Amino acid sequence: MPDNEDQRSAVRTQARTRLARRAVIDAARDLFIDGGYALTTVAAISKRADVPEPTVYRLFSSKVGILKALLDVSIAGDDEPIAIPQRPEVASLLDESDPLKVLAGFAAITTQINRRIHGIYHVLSRAADSDADATALLTALDEQRSRGQARIVESLHRRHKLRTGLRRREAADIVHALMSPQVYRLLVIDRGWDPERFQQWATEALIQHLT
Repeated sequence: MPDNEDQRSAVRTQARTRLARRAVIDAARDLFIDGGYALTTVAAISKRADVPEPTVYRLFSSKVGILKALLDVSIAGDDEPIAIPQRPEVASLLDESDPLKVLAGFAAITTQINRRIHGIYHVLSRAADSDADATALLTALDEQRSRGQARIVESLHRRHKLRTGLRRREAADIVHALMSPQVYRLLVIDRGWDPERFQQWATEALIQHLT
């Protein structure tokens, strides 16, 4: 019986921790977007989330740790501990032999990610101008994005589906540019495109330039 009670207690603790993390992440999203990264304090996040400040530090270590967690959740769309490449919708693309389906699926997934992260990515980009920790986080995020995109290019190359004469590095550069958060923000936020229109344009552009 004590073992069962210990297990129930552990489950309750995990649930409380998860709720606290979500509350902090949600509060941070609002405060970072409304007031910017530099002017938002951990104390303000703690107050908005109704989570004690020591608990916030225990869960995230620092303000940039909160920002990283917020980005991770925004990219994935949830707080499940499953890396993007291991998620079924992404893994299936790497096994797909039809290049048109690969690129259409990739454009759809990337558009969804950009819809979720464009606001907080903008916050991070501005913070990186003056904050070393934010700069390191932005660099790591862009490198992570490059590695993920390279998987798509490699899957096309492996099946001899890349356009004749197009080198893998050049193909990766094209993908990196077309599917960047900056281009999404330029067309969707600044120019007023619907995300669906962006997705269709991105699909057609990827097919045109890569196959």
